[in-house]
Amino acid sequence: MDSTRARAFTPGRVVALGLIALLGLGLGYLRFAPHEGFSVPAGAQAGDLALESCEYPTEAGTYAADCGTLVVPENRADRESRLIALPVTRIRARSEHPAEPIFRLEGGPGITNMNFKRTSRFTDDHDVVLVGYRGVDGSSVLDCPEVESALKHSTDFLGQKSFRAFGDGLRECADRLTDDGVDLAGYSLAQRVDDLEAARTALDYGRIDLLSESAGTRTAMIYSGRYPESLHRSVMIGVNPPGHFLWDAQTTNEQIGRYSDLCSKDDTCSKRTDDLAASMRETAAHVPDRWFFLPIKEGNVRVASFYGLMESTSESAPLSAPMTLSSWLSAAEGDASGFWFQSLLADLAFPGAFVWGEYAAAATLDAKAASDYFSAGAQQRDSNLGVAATAFGWGGGRMADIWPAAPDESNYSLVQTSNVETLLISGALDFATPPQWATRELLPHLPNGHQVVLPGFGHSTSVWTDQPEAGSRLINTFFDSGQVDDSLYKPMSVDFTPEVTQTALGKGIAGAMVGLAILTILSLLWMPRRVHKRGHFGRKASATLRSLYPIVLGLGGWLLGVLIVITTMPGVPLGNALLAVLTVGGPVGLGIYWAWVHRDWSARSRGVGLAAAAAGALTGAWLGFHAAADLLALITAIVGAIAGANLALILLDMSRARSVDDRIARETANASAQRFEPAAPTGAGTH
Repeated sequence: MDSTRARAFTPGRVVALGLIALLGLGLGYLRFAPHEGFSVPAGAQAGDLALESCEYPTEAGTYAADCGTLVVPENRADRESRLIALPVTRIRARSEHPAEPIFRLEGGPGITNMNFKRTSRFTDDHDVVLVGYRGVDGSSVLDCPEVESALKHSTDFLGQKSFRAFGDGLRECADRLTDDGVDLAGYSLAQRVDDLEAARTALDYGRIDLLSESAGTRTAMIYSGRYPESLHRSVMIGVNPPGHFLWDAQTTNEQIGRYSDLCSKDDTCSKRTDDLAASMRETAAHVPDRWFFLPIKEGNVRVASFYGLMESTSESAPLSAPMTLSSWLSAAEGDASGFWFQSLLADLAFPGAFVWGEYAAAATLDAKAASDYFSAGAQQRDSNLGVAATAFGWGGGRMADIWPAAPDESNYSLVQTSNVETLLISGALDFATPPQWATRELLPHLPNGHQVVLPGFGHSTSVWTDQPEAGSRLINTFFDSGQVDDSLYKPMSVDFTPEVTQTALGKGIAGAMVGLAILTILSLLWMPRRVHKRGHFGRKASATLRSLYPIVLGLGGWLLGVLIVITTMPGVPLGNALLAVLTVGGPVGLGIYWAWVHRDWSARSRGVGLAAAAAGALTGAWLGFHAAADLLALITAIVGAIAGANLALILLDMSRARSVDDRIARETANASAQRFEPAAPTGAGTH
């Protein structure tokens, strides 16, 4: 018995089984580990705030903070409304007697309000408070996987089929959430403002400062209208007045014209085109549908280009204005690799970029403006990038009629006058929230308002990342004294020659995809030839080919599958489970099989081994893929396939070892029995 166990459990197999067990435990942890979430504490009442000491990471290191949960009604208009919980973080000021606290308001919509690493720029003399956005943060999140799935299956973001799928997905999401007991009427910007006011009261603050950006400036405007006595001062970066969760062609063309003027004064850019705006118009009319054999989705390119042109700094890479403009000029010169990169990036990034339910809830504030916009005949396939972005964001106009609006939304669909001291900071090149919006539509309604337009700057990321010392001086001085001090700003120029371009990224990604796919094919052709020629791989080579090299085979197999899908089945999501399982499990199983097999084994043994390796790899890839999400799911699928294929073959080896030992034991026992059996007497039976 001991010899049989020793043959089955060799040291190598024991080590391998231990590693496989660890990998299995890791995948199981990723799949089943409880995720931190927020819930309403037992016995809690509306307005309750529980805090405990914590630490908050900033760009300058970790800062002392208080973290906790605020309990609020889901819908304050309903006395029987259920309660929901929102996260609250207060990063403490470093001074003993701080000035008014700063409440931070992120943009979006559909983005968390709990991430603000630039907090350290303001905590010398201010507490900084982050209150989670209802519908995004906290115990009730308006996730819409139906919308995300519709976009992932899209063959072109601006196609009518995509718009219909977007609308159907949004409607299904709203119905599902309602059936689950969610009161969608409670998820308005006005009620978000009431959450902020509840946090101010619970934290025992007097007046507060607001620091908002992009779509968050809309929340700041509503706050100043609902609770002006609670506000000290307000700073808005990238101002979004009512009616501008959509973009018109004229304003977008004005912004392109500004870039065109700068291009004409730049030696490098002016050598590529005499008129940037004209070049873009001409290229927009003839967007190529392929780069070599790789398809380009025209609508994806238009949408990605608009979002790319929001930021004038390369800090926003890979979607930034310098990189985007370079792709358009390259396309005009016959190189569409940047467009292909944008098309692919849009497919990967945009479907999961927002919490779509909250996105829709916030956008309903502009539902009437959107209805008027689309009923006026705005062409979703218009070559203008702003029109394209509007069509995408509103599902071709369908979102305006699908998501239920809150009863009080109409009160804030127009600009309201506010006496709160307010500073508007705008980037002159901002595509998302052009400065002329703030100048024409909001500033006249702010008797105590000021505007600073920063030449050469884009949207909010540009304001935060370019010349940060000047920005900190401007904002802190205004909060502290009401004075506008932009003295540290220096002239800002646009770099039309970014170090990394979308064309280079497109060529690099396509080259890596094709290269790894070819390497995988060649490897799976070489390995059986090597076994046929020499009989089998050596022990060290086999160990490497069964443990490390399958990572290359799994990734290369998936990339081969992606190339096939994007060229022949554009509506299949790149994160499709079946795609990942087959393209990862197949090559990994084959590679591990060839590293294991011996030429001289019987056909039956080789067949059983191939079946075991394939079944183990496919099963492991399926389990691994469902253990995580997004890009991590691909990694866990590869890990699962490697573990599954090796486990199947190790168990097969152990079974064979036991069978061989049992046969040897039987033969040995038979031989021993024959050796000691008494011989029959000579001549027995004769007389």
